[in-house]
Amino acid sequence: MGSSVLYMSISVDGFITGPNVRPDNGLGDQGQHLHDWVFGDGEGGDFDAAIAQLKGVNRQIWDETMATGAVLAGRHTFEPAGGWNGDHHDGVEIFIVSRHEAPDWVRKWKNVHYVADLGVAMREAKAAAGTRNVMMHGGSTLVPMAIQAGLLDELMLHQVPFLLGEGTRLFDTLGFGLRNLERLRVLEGEGVTHLHYRVRK
Repeated sequence: MGSSVLYMSISVDGFITGPNVRPDNGLGDQGQHLHDWVFGDGEGGDFDAAIAQLKGVNRQIWDETMATGAVLAGRHTFEPAGGWNGDHHDGVEIFIVSRHEAPDWVRKWKNVHYVADLGVAMREAKAAAGTRNVMMHGGSTLVPMAIQAGLLDELMLHQVPFLLGEGTRLFDTLGFGLRNLERLRVLEGEGVTHLHYRVRK
């Protein structure tokens, strides 16, 4: 069985979105620049062309990310992103932790599952992923819950070299004391530093 890994682009001051997140502005104001290491200037354009130009460390990390066998996310990550049109990558199963039922526009996607309990969602995601890792997407609510419950195995943080100043911080509401991390890798890519940690339990 694979590991559960949080993959997240993050500013130096700890933000994972800018302010004013809404369905048509999923990463908030200026938040698109968190992914400049993938997409260049962050102003949109051809997705496939952007991925094709990745090289070196950034290509390595992208390929590792896309090799994951399932996705687990929170509703407030999934829905503002338009549900990734029902296919985050390669048609893998997507598990959304939410006490709300899936909205009508999501129900057409048979690989998307709304699950009320985080532990159940992680168990089902790991079963779906088999020997591959589970990619976790989440914000300042889901990630602390997963760490506190001992359900998150690793962090892969893509730290970009700027300060957002406001928005959503990843670790704003941990709700527990000191938690040690084991550094696994630090990789310098173009426009980003990839920080890979194991969560000690």
